[in-house]
Amino acid sequence: MSASDSHAPVLVPDYSLRAHNTFGFEARSRWFCRIETADQFAAVLRDPRVAGLPHLVLGGGSNIVLTHDFDGVVMLVALAGKRLVREDDQTWYVEAAAGENWHAFVAWTLENGLPGLENLALIPGTVGAAPIQNIGAYGLEMAERFHSLQAIELATGARVELDAGQCRFGYRDSFFKQEGRERFAITSVTFRLPKAWTPRADYADVARVLEASGTDASPRAIFDAVVAVRRAKLPDPAMLGNAGSFFKNPVVDETTYEALRAHEPQIASYRQADGRVKLAAGWLIDRCGWKGRAVGGAAVHDRQALVLVNRGGATGAQVLELARAIQADVLARFGVRLEAEPVVI
Repeated sequence: MSASDSHAPVLVPDYSLRAHNTFGFEARSRWFCRIETADQFAAVLRDPRVAGLPHLVLGGGSNIVLTHDFDGVVMLVALAGKRLVREDDQTWYVEAAAGENWHAFVAWTLENGLPGLENLALIPGTVGAAPIQNIGAYGLEMAERFHSLQAIELATGARVELDAGQCRFGYRDSFFKQEGRERFAITSVTFRLPKAWTPRADYADVARVLEASGTDASPRAIFDAVVAVRRAKLPDPAMLGNAGSFFKNPVVDETTYEALRAHEPQIASYRQADGRVKLAAGWLIDRCGWKGRAVGGAAVHDRQALVLVNRGGATGAQVLELARAIQADVLARFGVRLEAEPVVI
């Protein structure tokens, strides 16, 4: 690189991505670098060695399926830092850099007396990935706490700020998974945490843990309950490769739901504010008999049918083959299409 690009990160050739995807798939990238400042995105893409090559912005690797080597440059987001930006009578505004670990950030907010994200504890990945997926769990979606984000437009190097409307959040969806896909790299996210805190503790599993412990629904108690529930139901990627929930919970209209309930009275479901009904994808998969079944080294987790795992030696292609077979069975039995959450690379 030229002297003017001295602040650019080191480009490493032929780099293994095994440690950077939670499935633990062995795949290699032609070039790899760590991004520690926002300016480094543009500096990397100016390097003649990667000119014209595809690029992949990677966070915690908890929401991707690598099916083969990546013939381009992988930019691992390692931007760090978190702070209380400002506050008013109603709200704390808290900013975190995109490379911060999401769960550690949630824990930090509670340690600093800034509740509001506790229901999203233990979700794998980074802060920068949270808006892309609009992560959600146990009665809360990230979009409800989102204020704005900073990003780099990769083609131009321009810095942009986007508010919630511009991010176009949907259920596990956003602008960054649609028109904005591969166009931007998120560098920081600012959250709105209400000072008039109210608990979100009516989700059945969380409520059971709180009741069993005899603990009031404080922010810390909810955080601990969510962690306990997730650890009991979901495998640790460090022990068993996985990408968390592999399928979105499908949302259907009232007519479709009533037709399904006539045949399956016990169907697990959650009514939505707009009158539609969200179905539990894990329940549908379990009813089709997939829990614990495998294709090669890829398998459906034996305790949570919504999670596909790498039992050892699995490939991304095997995970996709397993996912397609599950989707076909659920469609044939229930007439419901399951949509995968992870991004296939």
